[in-house]
Amino acid sequence: MQIEVGKTVKGVISKITNFGAFVALDGGKSGMIHISEVSTDYVRDIHTYLNEGQTVEAIIITIDENNRIGLSIKKLLEIKKATRQPDEYAPAGKQGQSFEDMMNRFKTESDEKISDLKKGVESKRGSGFIKKNNK
Repeated sequence: MQIEVGKTVKGVISKITNFGAFVALDGGKSGMIHISEVSTDYVRDIHTYLNEGQTVEAIIITIDENNRIGLSIKKLLEIKKATRQPDEYAPAGKQGQSFEDMMNRFKTESDEKISDLKKGVESKRGSGFIKKNNK
């Protein structure tokens, strides 16, 4: 198995410590997920997120001069979140409309809003103070 920074790997958690979790990777290699790289949320107790024997997927973030592999579940989640398909979030009912239909709807809504604003301004103009003439 080729080990390089940026590659996604799967492994089994072999040991959990207060500062992180050690992961047994394919090919007899092992890596460590630091507690700060477990989740995008604050992790007070790593045991609430990971268990020994659990299979995890992580991204390789560092390989130091001693060939120690640093892994991150958090960065993998961020990458997956950023690469979601934007079509999933398109508003329902807006697809398939022509440009002219959208412009007509926009113009109608804008005219209604402007009309409402003008009515509000005109009604406020007549409610000023009345000056009394005291002689």
